[in-house]
Amino acid sequence: MDSAEYERKIAARFATFDQDGSGYIDREDFSAAAKAVLAEFAVAARSDRGQDVFAGAEAFWQGMAGIADVDGDQRVSRDEFITGAAKRLRDNPQRFAEIARPFLRAVIAVADGEGHTTTPAATARVLRVLGTPEELTVPVAAALDADGDGRITEDEILAAFAGYCGVAAPDTEV
Repeated sequence: MDSAEYERKIAARFATFDQDGSGYIDREDFSAAAKAVLAEFAVAARSDRGQDVFAGAEAFWQGMAGIADVDGDQRVSRDEFITGAAKRLRDNPQRFAEIARPFLRAVIAVADGEGHTTTPAATARVLRVLGTPEELTVPVAAALDADGDGRITEDEILAAFAGYCGVAAPDTEV
């Protein structure tokens, strides 16, 4: 994948994070994602699992803002995302894991509270409420279950999410 194609891919990922379509990624986008997951699985926001999802969303937002909000206005523009977040996360994939894991772990617990795994069906529901086109949710979720055992691990989800967000270098396929 060449640099221009990589930048186009990252620009498309921006829209995934911009949950409200404001043209910026901000704390409210992460809060909206948390609320959507909790509503889908009928989990109360004030419950322990609900609070974990909100805390994970906040940690994810803080991590992204810390690496991408160059002008300090508490929102990440499309350009900041493309040039800041994508490059910094690509250069340091471990940092992506640090900022995304608390949210992903909490979502997994809400979706299918069996440790650090979930089912393809629960994963498809999460993907749908976070904005993945309906026709892609089931095939994408099924593909995450690489060994076909009916369980998707936290690490498999994290690796796939990192690939989707463009953390892998442009010359690698994810």
